[in-house]
Amino acid sequence: MERVLITGVAGFIGHKVAERFLREGFHVVGVDNFDPMYPLMLKRKRIQYLKSFENFDFHRGSITDRDFVRNLFSRYRFEGVLNLAAKAGVRYSIVYPGDYLDVNLYGTLNLLEEMRERGVRKMILASTSSIYAGHRPPFREDMKTDSMISPYAASKKAAENLLHVYHHLYGIDAFVLRYFTVYGPSGRPDMSVFRFIYWLMKDMPLVIFGDGTQKRSFTYVDDVADGTFRAYTEVSGYEVINIGNDRNNSLMEMISYIEEFTGRKARFEFRQFHKADVYETHADISRARRMLGWEPEVDLRRGIERTVEWFKDNWFWIKNLTLPE
Repeated sequence: MERVLITGVAGFIGHKVAERFLREGFHVVGVDNFDPMYPLMLKRKRIQYLKSFENFDFHRGSITDRDFVRNLFSRYRFEGVLNLAAKAGVRYSIVYPGDYLDVNLYGTLNLLEEMRERGVRKMILASTSSIYAGHRPPFREDMKTDSMISPYAASKKAAENLLHVYHHLYGIDAFVLRYFTVYGPSGRPDMSVFRFIYWLMKDMPLVIFGDGTQKRSFTYVDDVADGTFRAYTEVSGYEVINIGNDRNNSLMEMISYIEEFTGRKARFEFRQFHKADVYETHADISRARRMLGWEPEVDLRRGIERTVEWFKDNWFWIKNLTLPE
């Protein structure tokens, strides 16, 4: 049974990727520090679910702690690492830029150093479409990305560059996956889909930064997990690949689907568009199609329907959550 390390395993994307690897017969060692950026109830429930698999081990700790990382690599022999741990979110990174560099860059360095010392030759690094700020969509992987507009994007780009260095110097095979606006059941409560459904079911106004015409390549989490698994099984050399929906939708279109499946009518509170946000994202996924045989299967309407259904099934505890500002 091949053993992989998945960091950020209690996170939204992390737990779905772990589930895919577990179902494919891998032994997954999961790590998470339970960052309290948003309600920990979500993370606890994700880990509780993963622990139902016999081939899953969980360790609570941070990849910024070098001793913790060293002890983990001493205890297990890993065939590969999927580094999905991150401080995420554009706006929060402006307030806490040092935290983002600690986790996204120096945490990645700690993992790479242990991989180098112990001969682990494969890493998947989760990155972000925020790196494409300043470019006209659709976004291609060969675009020159040197115009970051948030500490979050800068920290992720630095991690990408660091990974390339370790590939060049030490032969570590690596795929950088640039994820595009991932949503779905048990999602991140700082992201728009979760917040809008929560607010609408609470009969609260939906806070929108801008006029709602901005567009995103909303990508369903199961599709992201599939793309990540395919990348791990195909990894060779160093590659950067977009994992996103190649059809982008406006916030207002996304909200119309939430209204449809909740049966409620939204009220709005419009605020100034944030200067660290990107107005439009649109993924070019020709490289993912060619190299991984991957493309998204769940369109936005079906994805919102499934997400709203999850909210309804779990509303008895979700309604008591306090969302981050």
